[in-house]
Amino acid sequence: MKNWLGTFGFSYVGAVFLLLLFIPNIVWSKHRPEGYSAEGESKIFQIFEMCGQIAVTCISLCFSDFNLRPLAWRSLLLVAACLCMFLYEVWWVRYFKDEKKLSDFYRSLCGIPVAGASLPVFAFFFLGIYGRNIWMLIACACLGIGHIGIHLQHKKELQIYADTKAENRR
Repeated sequence: MKNWLGTFGFSYVGAVFLLLLFIPNIVWSKHRPEGYSAEGESKIFQIFEMCGQIAVTCISLCFSDFNLRPLAWRSLLLVAACLCMFLYEVWWVRYFKDEKKLSDFYRSLCGIPVAGASLPVFAFFFLGIYGRNIWMLIACACLGIGHIGIHLQHKKELQIYADTKAENRR
C-alpha cells in the first residue's frame, strides 16, 4: 500500500490544473467587477488563503502522484477533479459573458455556493485523494478555509448592502 507522503517528481496533470486555474484569474485581473476590494477581509482568512495558494501550487507541480495511472476505482476521483475544473471554467465563461457585476462574482453554479472559490478547492482536493497525497489535502484545507471563507464574507457583505438598499427604498 502506497504511503500518503508523496513521490517527488513533475506532475503534468498538476501543471494543467494550474493553467486552468491561473488563466481565467489573469484575465479577471483586467475585468474586475466594479466595487471589488480586498479591504476589510479577515486577516486570518487571508493568511490561510495565501498559505494554501502557495502550497497547492508547489505540491501540484512537485509531486508526480497526480499523473495518469492505469484505470482503477481511484480514476473516478480524477474524473471528479476534472469535472470540478470543467465547471470552474464554465463559471468563468458565465462571469465573462455577463455584466461582470460584483454579485456575479459570488454566484453559485449547479447549486454549489460561491462556485468560483469552491470548485477549484474541490478539484485539487479530489486530485489529492486521487494521488494519495496528504500534503495536497492539507494545502486544500488551508486554501478552502481562506479562499472560500473570504468569498462567503464578501457575499454576506454584499447581501447586507443589498438588503439595506432595499429597505431605504421603502
